[in-house]
Amino acid sequence: MSAPVKIAPSILSADFAKLGEEIRAIDAAGCDWIHVDVMDGHFVPNITIGPAVVKALRPHSDKPFDVHLMISPVDAYLEAFADAGADIITIHPEAGPHSHRTIQAIKALGKKAGVVLNPATPAKMLDYLIDEVDLVLVMSVNPGFGGQSFISSQLRKIEAIRKMIDQTGRDIHLEVDGGITMDTAPLAISAGADVLVAGTASFTGGPGQYAANIKALRGE
Repeated sequence: MSAPVKIAPSILSADFAKLGEEIRAIDAAGCDWIHVDVMDGHFVPNITIGPAVVKALRPHSDKPFDVHLMISPVDAYLEAFADAGADIITIHPEAGPHSHRTIQAIKALGKKAGVVLNPATPAKMLDYLIDEVDLVLVMSVNPGFGGQSFISSQLRKIEAIRKMIDQTGRDIHLEVDGGITMDTAPLAISAGADVLVAGTASFTGGPGQYAANIKALRGE
């Protein structure tokens, strides 16, 4: 992979009292995407934000909004997040009975569609979805909270999915989210990731440090 890895800071680690300002700062610091973690307190043990917040943040950056829906049932909310300004919508196969239909629904809304695999969800789950998606997101922590440690067993899964993607010949992003630090980022990249979600590692040190954080995560 010759293209530099993309960095998608998770706003979960931003200062929620001034989210618009934080997004402008992380954008100016050179991030590639803005990662938005949507949690419902039901599918995962935490509650974060809804479509109204995504819509309010949209004018603060032209970067792609990478919206990770950790909500169940998910189908009823796809249109709301698409209308709010999501560019990429990723869903968990466990969040509804018909993942293929959900992916089709996202694409029908004119958005890029991704599937997310939890640490215990096997790569094999992609067998009949890989040809439909624009992105695969591997969770390297159990979803629900920021600041967790990287689960190293997921490196094997990243490698397996990289092979699956390469065999399709399609331009499918392989994103990794969870416990991404200056130490684990190179491991995820060498396993085949081309997008890294980083919350704590992106937002540590305040706005003056964001550009250096992003460069370090890229390995520059």
